[in-house]
Amino acid sequence: MRQAKKGKVILTAAIASLLVVTSACSSGKSNAGNSDGGKQSVTITFRSAGSEDTLTKYFKSGLVEEFEKQNPDIKINIAPILASEGDYTSKIVLQMKSAGTAPDIVAEDTSIIKSDAAAGYLEPLDTQVAGWSDWKDHIIDNLKAGVTGEDGKVYGVPATTDTRGIWYNKELLAQAGIQVPFKPASWEEVLEAARTIKAKFPDVTPLNLIVGKSSGEGVTMQTLEMLLYGTNDTLYNDTTKKWVVGSQGLLDSFNFINQVYNVDKTGTSLQVALNGQAGSIAFQQLFPEGKLAMAVDGSWAGSTWFANGAAPIENVQDKMGFAPFPTQNGQEPGATTMSGGWAWSIPAQSKNKEAAWKFLEFLMNRDNGTARVIAEGALSPRNDSTEVQGYTDRTFIAEAQAMVNTAHFRPANDQYATVSAQLQSIVESIATGKLTPENAMKQLKDNVSRSLGADSIEEK
Repeated sequence: MRQAKKGKVILTAAIASLLVVTSACSSGKSNAGNSDGGKQSVTITFRSAGSEDTLTKYFKSGLVEEFEKQNPDIKINIAPILASEGDYTSKIVLQMKSAGTAPDIVAEDTSIIKSDAAAGYLEPLDTQVAGWSDWKDHIIDNLKAGVTGEDGKVYGVPATTDTRGIWYNKELLAQAGIQVPFKPASWEEVLEAARTIKAKFPDVTPLNLIVGKSSGEGVTMQTLEMLLYGTNDTLYNDTTKKWVVGSQGLLDSFNFINQVYNVDKTGTSLQVALNGQAGSIAFQQLFPEGKLAMAVDGSWAGSTWFANGAAPIENVQDKMGFAPFPTQNGQEPGATTMSGGWAWSIPAQSKNKEAAWKFLEFLMNRDNGTARVIAEGALSPRNDSTEVQGYTDRTFIAEAQAMVNTAHFRPANDQYATVSAQLQSIVESIATGKLTPENAMKQLKDNVSRSLGADSIEEK
């Protein structure tokens, strides 16, 4: 597709111009003959999916070479870890436990920063960010919560992020008499749009939610938490340190799912809903075939329709849209989203923290930080990335980026995985009609209490 090809050209140009600009500011000194002695060594570790990993390519694009030119007393060592996300988390914890193996900069999933900080693996960066004007002026405030520990200290710098919203078929909605661009102001308007589609187009699935437990965390983050954090309630009470297993917001969220799948019957068939590839089916088959009107999913999902994606759609920007998911009753701030993403942190056992911070600042300046998210197809945590050519030229990025300002994060707690697994099972049972929303509330309380202890939960 023309748009996708343009993005690739712009990316190359952006990185090239980045290096030209930074070269003009460099000392011009060469590292030749200065490889032995006198240098501080900074090792940076991140998860790699293989030798063609985008982030590895990013570092090898001339970025490290340019930094070393500007800082001839520092040597950067790239140390990617080839592992799944789960294995990566375990491996970096093992490394960070010892000064002999700890890297100097580590990529941390924002969902585990709080727990790693509480365990003492990460260095607080409050002094560093206080002296870095970009932190105050250009790192999006909403995303700072994702790198802040339970003690209120900063333990990382956001590097990438994402959002979630409502993907929709513009043509189907318009033909059904629903205003496009689609901007629902409440849950009821989403439900009403789904009912309208069902009445107008019986062969079209109105709304896809990720509800099958085989889809794992997608059930919790893309569906349950997207609903819950649009109410006045939350999943975890940061003050009492307890899981909120009973609240009106949680019951209302369960009721929304039940409304879609059992009352209005506007959701995907159970054959699709319970499939572990439900998201792929929605974006690679149903949407391209005009058989799906709306889906709540992540900002990355639309790339499926680009020229180099799994299911290209010609002139996709004219046919598909991405809308913010509304708060329950339209209360402020009017929309809500869940964000994840990665951050750069400095391990407490790092031997060269000052040099590590210097490289981290370089990585996260406007041009370098933006070049990375363009390469990876992610969203930027910087509010000035929109000034970099090629960033908002990418289809759907402007809409997805705007949602960052209403972002919430998953509870960064060691027990979250246990609670999430319980929610995944319960959401599926609601969608299949095995549990009423009221019985689901009771089961969640019983299951979390049994798994984590009665003193770990509370009700509102």
